[in-house]
Amino acid sequence: MTTWGPSGETGPGGDSTLPLPIAEAPAATGRAQPPGTALPGRPYAPPPYRRPARQRRRRGRRLLLWAVALIGSLVLLGVLAFGGLMLVTPSVGNAEELAQAQDLAHHAAYPGPPVPARFAESLVATEDKRFYSEPGIDFYAVARVGVGYLGGHFNEGGATLYQQLAKLLYTQGQSTVPDEAKQVALAVKLYLTYSRPQILQMYADVVYFGNDDYGLAAASCGYFGVRPSALSWPQAAMLAGMVQGPSLDDPLTHPANARAREIHVVGRLVATGKLSPAQGDAALAVPLSTLVAGAGQGCSS
Repeated sequence: MTTWGPSGETGPGGDSTLPLPIAEAPAATGRAQPPGTALPGRPYAPPPYRRPARQRRRRGRRLLLWAVALIGSLVLLGVLAFGGLMLVTPSVGNAEELAQAQDLAHHAAYPGPPVPARFAESLVATEDKRFYSEPGIDFYAVARVGVGYLGGHFNEGGATLYQQLAKLLYTQGQSTVPDEAKQVALAVKLYLTYSRPQILQMYADVVYFGNDDYGLAAASCGYFGVRPSALSWPQAAMLAGMVQGPSLDDPLTHPANARAREIHVVGRLVATGKLSPAQGDAALAVPLSTLVAGAGQGCSS
């Protein structure tokens, strides 16, 4: 018999040192107990709280509206900021004059010879794969860089050939955040003012290839002893790979780096369908010593 003591229920005879009788579990019925049902000998457990479906839907709609408002605000701020940059940046109607002035300062001929297709395709494949469809800027790259800035990851890269040309002509080659913002607006202005062949020509005429060679003509004659129109695929790929690091990727002083860049550019040409895999293998099979055999001979002949 169970009796009650001062502290509540005790064992038989009121002896608190004796254990309480263990309640027998109910016979299995094959059915699960509903939530919140108390079992004999166990305290009542309330069912877990679940927000009503209507409240959950209402909360989801609020979150969606908040996200849409946030994105809309960011887009609006971006549009206003871009409009302001378009107003404060200069006109690009003098881009060709600036390119000519730079070539004169570097003792390079202006305008240079027409940009050969092999170099143009190599340059686009590695530097700006959407060059023939973008409006001066690559929205995918801009979004990637913007997300990186918001997340504290300052990702470089993604500058189109238009932006690179703006950097060379209008911001003295600087890469600060204000300068890069200006380059975005200037790139759009270049797109609206000049044709793509004109952009490629100005870029090829002023870009630096290391070894005191400014412009494609000087680099082609200096490194390979051939005019731009005679560049082979591996030579064109090597020059296109040099524009990001001309001193580090100089084939005469850093042949391993130059070879790595050549391999990268040829791989991009194959990936974009400009070369077949067999043509890519054939280009990479040419030894570097063969490519630069005419170095230092110039193009006087």
